[in-house]
Amino acid sequence: MAGEPQDDCLFCKIVAKEVPATVVRETETTLAFRDINPQAPTHVLVIPKVHHPDAASLAAAEPAAAADVLREAGEVAAQEQADSYRIVFNTGSGAGQTVFHAHAHVLGGRGLQWPPG
Repeated sequence: MAGEPQDDCLFCKIVAKEVPATVVRETETTLAFRDINPQAPTHVLVIPKVHHPDAASLAAAEPAAAADVLREAGEVAAQEQADSYRIVFNTGSGAGQTVFHAHAHVLGGRGLQWPPG
């Protein structure tokens, strides 16, 4: 069921502290941790603690949780002293999403070209 932790979801296991992660921020509704395969000097994932497969479904079902993810992405960038940064939500495997739990990538610390990949 959407919103409920999923037994087979890596990020749900990180939220439950069953899988270790390098946590940089945590709120009542979000968790931010370093990406294990960073694509920039700053590469932090910000996830909602509730399970939804992607950002669009999160925003449709729980707009306050989606807003919390975006707010925390900005807080992460400030904490990491990234004056220029990118927030990316990949949706679907064709866009590079590999964990189907909504999450934002906060990327910074180097020039980020446009258009991306």
